[in-house]
Amino acid sequence: MTIVPVLLLTALSHAVWDQPPLTVEEILSRMMAADAARQASFSGYTAVRRYRFENKRFNKRAEVGVKVVCDKSGAKTFEVLDQSGSAFVRSRIIGRMIDAERDASRKNEFQQTRIIPQNYEFRLLGLEPAVARAEYVMEITPKTPNRYLVRGKIWVDAGDFAITRVEGKPARNPSIWIRSVQIVHRYEHVGNLWLPASNRSHAEARVFGPTDVQIDYSGYVLTNVDNAKEQLPSASR
Repeated sequence: MTIVPVLLLTALSHAVWDQPPLTVEEILSRMMAADAARQASFSGYTAVRRYRFENKRFNKRAEVGVKVVCDKSGAKTFEVLDQSGSAFVRSRIIGRMIDAERDASRKNEFQQTRIIPQNYEFRLLGLEPAVARAEYVMEITPKTPNRYLVRGKIWVDAGDFAITRVEGKPARNPSIWIRSVQIVHRYEHVGNLWLPASNRSHAEARVFGPTDVQIDYSGYVLTNVDNAKEQLPSASR
């Protein structure tokens, strides 16, 4: 490591710990206020996703690229752009993942899986330096054994009070055939929003062995409020 990164990290560390500490309640209050402001200005987006699946034990691989259109209500539509690899994986695994997300978005189930006090207990672990600025690290514990909730940790940007990373495992094991699942979600700053950048899942299955699913997001285009109706279909997050 050269002297410049060392000096940068040193400066960041001082900047982090020179800040007056916030309590869990203060952090959550600012998170909710910032999120409400972002939701109020949200008018939708289009983006490209790339799904990658790999199971080395059975030499199964597949890749699917899709265009995602998300409208102001959060409803999503998906259009397959390209695909390769195992037809079984593409239709029975990746296809079902896409269908489940599309259906959940149309049923407005977003509130049930959000990382908010209604769904989680929070415990502050500390404050860490990051590339842009400091981030609060918090332990999250689901209040219900919902398999779509995560037991683990989140990182919260100390300026925007947006979640930048989530690491952990499902609150409930999705299947008796799976011993464990580890997930890592990362988010990126797009305009005034924080949107998904990548999703990594590693599962240890009893029969199939280690299985990895990777989702990368790119090409975000935020919908202009004035022409949202022309750019988006009527039912499309």
